[in-house]
Amino acid sequence: DFEVCIVVPKLSRAATGEDCVASLVRELEGAGLLVERVRGVPAEFIKLSASMGILGRAASEMQMKKLTCIGMELQFEWEQVAAFVRQPDGSLFSWRERFTCFRYLIYGIVNKTNSEISLKFDDKEFYWKQNESLLRRLEDEGVVKLVFPLHEEIKRKQLLRNWALNWHDFTWQPIDEVYSYFGTKIATYFAFLGMYTRWLFFPAVSGLATQLIDFGSFQWLVLPAFFIFVISWAVFFLQFWKRKNSALLARWGINYSFAEYKASANELEPIRHYLSIEREEEKNFDDAPAEKRRLQRNEWSGVLLRIRNNAIIVLGIICLQLPFELAYAHLYEKTETEALRYVLTALYLVAIQYYTRIGGKVSVILIKYENNQGEQSSADSLIYKVNTMTQQSWFML
Repeated sequence: DFEVCIVVPKLSRAATGEDCVASLVRELEGAGLLVERVRGVPAEFIKLSASMGILGRAASEMQMKKLTCIGMELQFEWEQVAAFVRQPDGSLFSWRERFTCFRYLIYGIVNKTNSEISLKFDDKEFYWKQNESLLRRLEDEGVVKLVFPLHEEIKRKQLLRNWALNWHDFTWQPIDEVYSYFGTKIATYFAFLGMYTRWLFFPAVSGLATQLIDFGSFQWLVLPAFFIFVISWAVFFLQFWKRKNSALLARWGINYSFAEYKASANELEPIRHYLSIEREEEKNFDDAPAEKRRLQRNEWSGVLLRIRNNAIIVLGIICLQLPFELAYAHLYEKTETEALRYVLTALYLVAIQYYTRIGGKVSVILIKYENNQGEQSSADSLIYKVNTMTQQSWFML
């Protein structure tokens, strides 16, 4: 199946010689890619495909890191392909990894001659310099308009049938298939939405009970109790989501915390020493205790920064949001006409929108001052802050 497409404009007139697009096709075929040219109405499309051997050797040349069957993340070697973990659908590479290999192959076509090569497209003539990427040059000259991945129709229709049009079970999602097709971020996003939607059942039932049940003389305790319940619900939800997220990443063979750890090479050596990852490459670790103490100090400073920022969020809820919620609840109880209650609720919804924007901006600013270990840790911290600041506002309705 063709997986990548390059878009080039159609020639405005018949070419007298070989144009640069034909040169590009010839170079792509020389790199081991299967090429098909499709002449459309607005432009010409160059579809690309590659065998697993070509992609595997590209990944090996890129020194791509993949998880092995023994749980270690090592440089990929095509000759040792059986030692690496496969995707949930049985394929060797995820779509993100395959697309990375494709980009390496097509952008890795360079001029290896000892002179510049003249290229033509319509009336335009330019030169392909030594050791310059051909595709980059064509992009700079406006010949290549776009490089994008293609849909795989069989898998796309299968996802459409089993996921989007699945009317038998609204809560089930083929997360592993979504991950194999769209990648980690999209699959994690929908896994989060699915779990979030199921967990909304608890605050929804509690909120409905507060509206339908008359608690008599204890009515004044209902709103504070509901507020505490929603805060506790948010905390439990985030903790269970962290567990589910870690389980998904482990199942997909992804280790963000180690792969994206922002440490220098000197800091990584004592980690390898204590984890016994590369015993055969051990050197002199006389300064390992000092490096270990520095890593621990950085880790604890990051924890303290997160505690400080979370404390700021909690104080903001207590000092700003709680009085606002109580004022809205008091005015809603005192208002006698339904029309005024609708107006008050509409104003409350508008205020929630602005509060959500402010909370999101404050959370992003606080994230910048945290020593998070990778993108996943930063995303988890941001979700925690935004959820905590905005969640109970909607449930008050």
